[in-house]
Amino acid sequence: MNLIQAIILAVIEGLTEFLPVSSTGHMILASSYMGIASDPFVKLFTIVIQLGAILSVVVLYFKRFFRSLDFYYKLLVAFIPAAVFGFLLSDKIDELLESPITVAISLVIGGFILLFVDKWFSEPTVHNEEEISYATALKIGFFQCLAMIPGTSRSAATIVGGMTQKLSRKAAAEFSFFLAVPTMFAATAKKLLDFYRAGNTVTHDEVQILLIANVIAFVVALLAIKTFIGFLNKNGFKLFGWYRIIAGIIIILLIYSGHDLQII
Repeated sequence: MNLIQAIILAVIEGLTEFLPVSSTGHMILASSYMGIASDPFVKLFTIVIQLGAILSVVVLYFKRFFRSLDFYYKLLVAFIPAAVFGFLLSDKIDELLESPITVAISLVIGGFILLFVDKWFSEPTVHNEEEISYATALKIGFFQCLAMIPGTSRSAATIVGGMTQKLSRKAAAEFSFFLAVPTMFAATAKKLLDFYRAGNTVTHDEVQILLIANVIAFVVALLAIKTFIGFLNKNGFKLFGWYRIIAGIIIILLIYSGHDLQII
């Protein structure tokens, strides 16, 4: 992976991390098109690059993170299911990450769900984070576990999960953003630990690539979150549903036309 490729992937990460469209699916298409070979650093990059995007949530919602301890307790409760299932199913998840067809199918199924989710859950009663109970936070945490299936989209799973619990679209999206912070920090820490335990090291050039890419992902994610919330309030999820369906079909067509898509 060279710097230009890293910058392109950073832009994709920043744009898609918080949208219900699956950053994994987009990484597949982009990396395949650019011919990026899978190696330990590339796999590390795709996880660590999320830190930049995650920091955009902390900056945008800075006051929320210092409002009360109750806020952190809810995030902890919601985070627990992913931590437990991630530990128990890590080997199976790695197997799924090698299957492009799994990503494609998940994109399509999730797309159809997003086409109708606004009609299914059209009468929300919870409009902000303070109104979310611990039981609701835990249920949303279980929905987040669905994102362990590549192509599902962590954002889509948690937002839809929130809406099933009577959260408004805005409240569900914002709680999804907040929950991304502990989830992605934990995923990054585990990936770094596994990387070094395997005897791998990061070169000076690779450190520069990681730093530059994280800064780009941070800036792009700032813009993406602001745009997404505004668009979501006005238009709902239908456009994202169609987008996922089209992306999934493209991946399926590429697979069956003989393209060797690699999950990076």
